[in-house]
Amino acid sequence: MLNVCFAILSFALLFAFARTADAHRPDDFDAGKKSDFAAVAAKNKARLAGADVTTESAALASSPLGASSTGAAASADAGSPYKKPRLTYARCNRGIATLGDQEYKCDNIDMLAHVDITELGVSFVNDIWGWTDRKTRREYALVGAIEGTVVVEISQPWLPKVRGFLPASALDPQSPFWRDIKVYKDHAFIVSEQRNHGMQVLDLRTLRKIKYKHEPVTLEAVAVYDGFSSTHNIAINEDTGFAYAVGTNVCLGGLEMVDIRDPANPKDAGCFKDHGYVHDAQCVTYKGPDHRYRGREICFSAATANNAGPPFDNTLSIVDVTDKSDFQVISNTSYGDGFGYSHQGWLTPDQRYFIHDDELDEFFETVATTTTRLWDLTDLQKPDLFATTTNGQTSIDHNLYTRGRYSYASNYTTGLRIFDISRLGRGKYKEVAFFDMYPENDNATFEGGTWSNYPYFKRRNVIAVSSMDRGLFILRARLGYGYY
Repeated sequence: MLNVCFAILSFALLFAFARTADAHRPDDFDAGKKSDFAAVAAKNKARLAGADVTTESAALASSPLGASSTGAAASADAGSPYKKPRLTYARCNRGIATLGDQEYKCDNIDMLAHVDITELGVSFVNDIWGWTDRKTRREYALVGAIEGTVVVEISQPWLPKVRGFLPASALDPQSPFWRDIKVYKDHAFIVSEQRNHGMQVLDLRTLRKIKYKHEPVTLEAVAVYDGFSSTHNIAINEDTGFAYAVGTNVCLGGLEMVDIRDPANPKDAGCFKDHGYVHDAQCVTYKGPDHRYRGREICFSAATANNAGPPFDNTLSIVDVTDKSDFQVISNTSYGDGFGYSHQGWLTPDQRYFIHDDELDEFFETVATTTTRLWDLTDLQKPDLFATTTNGQTSIDHNLYTRGRYSYASNYTTGLRIFDISRLGRGKYKEVAFFDMYPENDNATFEGGTWSNYPYFKRRNVIAVSSMDRGLFILRARLGYGYY
């Protein structure tokens, strides 16, 4: 009997690993990702070195990464005149938007402007967020990069202007590629996987004082929180004033909580580590259909209970964090066969559904095409994975957000994809628009393309999208009513 069991187990293991043999080894995903990212950064550094460099980034010049730079990193003290913005509009016409000799596949999305890597003055772009100044009504894209954070004004989205640059508080060649940004009370909170980086706090109101002749300027953080050294990501509940750092070097990578109600004086608020490594989270004051939890502060997290390597125990974690001294586990639901990686997701506006992406199921060829998972959260204690959908593309999905009746998904090599979520309860997740900013291919790799997007500007249908290899895109979707 023992021999029979051993034979069955051996067959099962061989079958699992055979599924990935023609694509990627299950243990090479991390090295493969970093190798792809490093190749993008190297290519961009070469472009920067060949650009018309007027000043050098002090942060990058002193970095072990080493490269010269222009654009956002220029210092106000250098007295460099601000480069006049150029028109880079490209209308989507018969499925193609053309800018110079570059063609981008598209549908129902126009490119209002493009700010290239050389204009941003950085070697690799990652996350993006946005801010609207309630006093001046000016709008800004906050663009993450290896070297720091670039602030680009998009009040006139067809003429974006690089306003400032916040250098990274540490530069680490071992984990340089990740940076994440969120905003609360007119302050940006910025984290990175770079060691000894902590959490930077940038008072965005200082942008009001920038004079034209000094643009772009080097910005300074009003605080650097050192309760952790490195962090993969950050979520903020703007209703309560608490930040949730995830994938940190503390708290076993779980929910590391920080009180930011006084933005310039962040304070430790607790740690939840029972569900393992949290890759991303959305924490909200709950108003959804499960009446037992209305008014409670709930975190919905993409988590992996086992971070040692595939197969992973991938889960959707739901935790009540209202009482920071007494967290209440609501549920922790596994899905799939472990040959994927629970990456990120976002609630629908009514908080009934959770739209979930997995970063490695396409990479491992567990699925054949870009796959999105739909969870019904009518009962938070028993989330129901009731549908999986695909748009038929082959790239890896990364970050997605919802607004009104639409979901905005950044998929590495196939760009920004917009989906109608008005019939999500029927399992309908229909793609209605896209803009592919990586024309080279649609491979399930990390070799280039879009990292994330920000769809929450006041101006209707304007979306800022970050591209690792090409910089910042300002897009306008041709969406119907129901946007808000």
